[in-house]
Order: sequence, then C-alpha cells, then structure tokens
Amino acid sequence: MTADVSAPPAADAALAWAEWHAERERSLAAPHGWLTLVGYHPLRSTAERVADVPGEWWTDAAGAHRRVDGRTESFALDEGGSLIAARYLPADRTSSADPDESQVAVELVRRTGRYALRLRDPRAADRVRFAGVPTFAYDPAWVLDVPARWYHGARTVVVGAARAGLVHEARIVGEIDVERDGRVTTLALTAGHGAPALLFSDEAHGVAPWRVLWLDDVEGAPTVRLDLNRALNLPYAFSDHGTCPAPVAGNHLPFAVTAGERAPERAS
Repeated sequence: MTADVSAPPAADAALAWAEWHAERERSLAAPHGWLTLVGYHPLRSTAERVADVPGEWWTDAAGAHRRVDGRTESFALDEGGSLIAARYLPADRTSSADPDESQVAVELVRRTGRYALRLRDPRAADRVRFAGVPTFAYDPAWVLDVPARWYHGARTVVVGAARAGLVHEARIVGEIDVERDGRVTTLALTAGHGAPALLFSDEAHGVAPWRVLWLDDVEGAPTVRLDLNRALNLPYAFSDHGTCPAPVAGNHLPFAVTAGERAPERAS
C-alpha cells in the first residue's frame, strides 16, 4: 500500500487537509448543526404534544401534521427525507440578538416509513463544549489509488442503522479493491448526496464503529483515489439521535486505518 507519486508535496497536502478539516469543524458547530441534536420523537396516529414543541403533532397515511393556534399544517416526505418544520423559543429562554443562537429547530424526518421530530438546540451541551474533532495526524501514505468497477444499474440492499429499530435502503453503485500485505479486500460504494460514498469499518482503536469517505468526481473511472485522511465520523458518532445507515455487509478493512477522524468526545 503506497501513496501515489503524482500526489502533491506532503506539506501542501497536509495544509490543504488542515484547511478542509477546519471548515468541517465550523460546519459541525453551526447553530443547528450535528452537535445540536437533543431529542428524537416518533409521531403517533393521535394528535399530541411532543416534548415542549408548540402545537400538537400526529401522522397518518397522508403524511405528518401539526395543529397550532387552530391552524393545521401538513407535510409529506420521501423515505430518508427531512426538513425544518418549525422553530421555537423555549419558555425558560430569552431570545438572543441572533435567533439561530437561541431558537430550537424542529426537524421532521421520515425513517423506515415512520415520521419523527428531531430537535436541534443551539445551546446543546455538545455544541457549547465543542473543542474540535480529534484526528490522526495527516499521513500521505493513506492516500491510495485503487481499482474500481462500476455497475450499469444500482443494486439496492437493506442495511442497518445507528438507531435501533430503523433500517435503510442502500444503493450500491460499484466496488473497489483495497490491497494490503498481499491481501485484497473488496468494498461496496453506495450512492451518496451527489457523490459515491464508502462506508466502512476497520480495526483501529479509538474510532467510531464505522466512518464515511466521500468520493468526488470519480464515478465511471477505472481507478479512484481514496484519501483516508478525510474519513469522517457520521452524525451518530456525535449524538444518540443520529439515524445514519450502517455499512453494506462485508465493508470491513481487516487492518487499522490510522487516518481521518477519531471518535469524538461527548459532553453527555
């Protein structure tokens, strides 16, 4: 397993990685980012209050509904979808100059056919105490060029989820071969948000049970570059309220990938 000789000088690559990861941490710490999840509440078929969210919420075959001040709003999402359906200021809280820094965002999600409310609080302990995501030091040896094979049509499989009771349908779009010490491991690539994704586990200590690597502008190429320094924690690693898909069965590297993000520290 060697770094590609066409890779940029190590110092330049390390600086680019550091800038990229700093932006990643800024995104995580956004007022309603992944560090702000404080609740996950499946909706029922009867109208009821949910936590301290204003109004009453329920679900039926047509979608999810909210009734507040005598007015009813309805929402319909595709499987896996989400949207911010409401915002509110908790009764015990004074609004700040920037509403994003004080208001709780009510995210409506649909997972495994069921609607739920996920609450995003900018004053969540994990965001307030956030001091960055621990990482391994940048190492150009973890930039790998590997052979890829792409499917003519995506193959759909069911995978598990970080939250008990949920499953996801993953669309496998191709596969790659990763070689180490003469052993080749074949891993599935799945359709992500605009780019193929590699969800994988490995044998490193101090990392999340599985991580993700996004592959940009590679679909159809016979060789793809894996910069494992950019392996990221999925939202479930930061919160008990993440619903992230698990890797496709067999997407395990039988060695320690000492690159990318380590398991984050949690405030709770």
